[in-house]
Amino acid sequence: MPTHVPAFIVTTLLLAMLPGASQALMIRQVLEGGRRTLHGTLAGNASGFLLWSTAAAAGLSAVLLASPTAYALLRIAGGVVLMILGVKTLRTALTTGSARPPHEGGGRTGFLGGYLTGLSTNLGNPKAGVFAVSVLPQFVTADGPVFLSTVALGALWALVSASWYALLTWAVGRGRALVSRPAVPRGLGVATGVVLLGLGAGVAAGV
Repeated sequence: MPTHVPAFIVTTLLLAMLPGASQALMIRQVLEGGRRTLHGTLAGNASGFLLWSTAAAAGLSAVLLASPTAYALLRIAGGVVLMILGVKTLRTALTTGSARPPHEGGGRTGFLGGYLTGLSTNLGNPKAGVFAVSVLPQFVTADGPVFLSTVALGALWALVSASWYALLTWAVGRGRALVSRPAVPRGLGVATGVVLLGLGAGVAAGV
């Protein structure tokens, strides 16, 4: 069964708090996508953690790491996904005439579109797989069902990350009135798009 759970929670929380693709994506969805799209993105991102941990438990991540070609293809695909999101964010920020916040009742893509975006962004980042195969085993004992223990830790990983992103997006949403001036949301959108482009290029290049 999983051991050192408090240490694992702290580790995954610190990992979630680090600036990265998921944070940039969540902020983008708050500013552009609407509540349903954001909720879908949170769920999709959490599902990605579950899939990575399950794959790690089944040995898939180890296979990917052992195969340079498979790892390279996954890395490049993940980088392309992030760069596409960055381009879309920049296009929206630079071409939108009005900087009004999106309506709370819905978004451009809805829950399903947000879910697929969150899931593809998470699965497109091979570093999550590296974390799953290199860190998760350190918190699982050899005594007991290793597969189920690893999946359980993956569920906890998803829960901790989702909780942090929910808090982050709530704070951004509450501060929406402070960024109601047209230039500020546009600047945030540009900055987020640049971050996504940079992260995508870094992932694709293996940095």
